[in-house]
Amino acid sequence: MFRALMVRKDEESGKTSAAVEEISTDQLPAGDVTVAVEYSTVNYKDGLCIGPGGGLVRNYPHVPGIDFAGTVEASDDERYKPGDKVVLTGWRVGEVHWGGYAQKARVKADWLVPLPEGLDTRQAMAVGTAGFTSMLAVMALEDHGLKPGDGPVLVTGAAGGVGSVAVAILAALGHEVAGVTGRPETADYLTSLGASRIVAREEINETVKRPMEAETWAGCVDAVGGAMLARVLGQMKYGASVSAVGLAGGAGLPATVIPFLLRGVNLLGIDSVMQPYDNRLRAWKRIARDLPMDRLDAMVNPATLSDLPKLGADILKGQVKGRVVVDVNA
Repeated sequence: MFRALMVRKDEESGKTSAAVEEISTDQLPAGDVTVAVEYSTVNYKDGLCIGPGGGLVRNYPHVPGIDFAGTVEASDDERYKPGDKVVLTGWRVGEVHWGGYAQKARVKADWLVPLPEGLDTRQAMAVGTAGFTSMLAVMALEDHGLKPGDGPVLVTGAAGGVGSVAVAILAALGHEVAGVTGRPETADYLTSLGASRIVAREEINETVKRPMEAETWAGCVDAVGGAMLARVLGQMKYGASVSAVGLAGGAGLPATVIPFLLRGVNLLGIDSVMQPYDNRLRAWKRIARDLPMDRLDAMVNPATLSDLPKLGADILKGQVKGRVVVDVNA
């Protein structure tokens, strides 16, 4: 028997409830590898899956947790053996497949990657899906020509999980980083991560009639979408790129094609869920090399399984700063 956060749905009312329960190993879903989970995290998707589901969860009862790190306990796949340290992000684990909010998980071997050298399991989950996505976004900007010295790089939603790691990575790589936040109290936090400029959300979250403004940003990691992304596209330098990683400000894009046609701006979609294995390894190796561990530690808020129902509600309200690391055995 082991502990897990179980989400159940009342069929009559349609309402969900989440609580820590004792379950047995034989209740775990099918998979090649059983992992003794050590740490997980809290992401926006987790908030949806802990709460109303957001259309992500198909069957109840359900164990959320879209990422985890731990030690292989049993394996039917030759790539992994008991004792190996592994990380999982994506593949709709925690959504359609039971996830990391438990002391044990059983998954397909194809969904795992070896823990990168230089990181322990706690650090890997301080990075988590948010940090992994941030690195994919930075790599995409680099692949499209971004270099230190090109000019300021904007990070929207900078105090959130994705934004925090993006600020730290970009600053460590030598970029001048501007962080957008709607929470003035997070300014010192963002500065400690390496942001050299704080941009108030109200300065940039409304559309304007002009399709383009002054060329300002050499690159952008955007976790907001909506009107803010539309505005940013018109402020990019010639040939610059925006990595789109989120939709906290809405899924719509009230923009014109003018920045693409007259300035050669690139809008790069970043998906972390179905990312191919080789690029996952590339991203995790870059994380181990380029993300300053002291800045990573400054982002971390510790939590336990019993904290998750409240944290799930908080992250949906935009009330979670930095990275939450869940010790599933605490």
